[in-house]
Amino acid sequence: MHFFLAIFAAVSISLFAPLTYADASQCGFIQDPDQRAQCRASAGKNAAQCGFIGNPDLRAYCRAITGSSSSQCGFIQDSDRRAMCRALTGSGSSQCGFIQDSDMRAYCRALTKRQSSQCGFIREPDLQSMCRASTGGSASQCGFINDSDLRAMCRAGF
Repeated sequence: MHFFLAIFAAVSISLFAPLTYADASQCGFIQDPDQRAQCRASAGKNAAQCGFIGNPDLRAYCRAITGSSSSQCGFIQDSDRRAMCRALTGSGSSQCGFIQDSDMRAYCRALTKRQSSQCGFIREPDLQSMCRASTGGSASQCGFINDSDLRAMCRAGF
């Protein structure tokens, strides 16, 4: 699983999923320090936690999402990440069309349109399960995720 997709998954679920199954204690099971900080930031909507993320693009993304501020998206160098950030902070699904990675583009559309049908276009199995969990709000999809960090983020409800 691409690292940046895991981060987008974590943040995106925090924005759109009904938090009926949220369990922020799951963040502690995440081994990757950047993903763990992202999960904690999303759990508390606390942009200060984003400062613990080493990757500058992911740190800016985290600050944009937790602060609901699209201005932070401009600091992201990667064009796919920047478009995803803008889509999720208010610019809407039209920004998804600028994403080159087809799985990420479908994930972006599923989240911004809140349509689980878009998840079927995702080829990567873990991301597809994460997509279904985030758009359907069903924690049962988390059990199909092989990547342990991503599974913990899914179970955290983020």
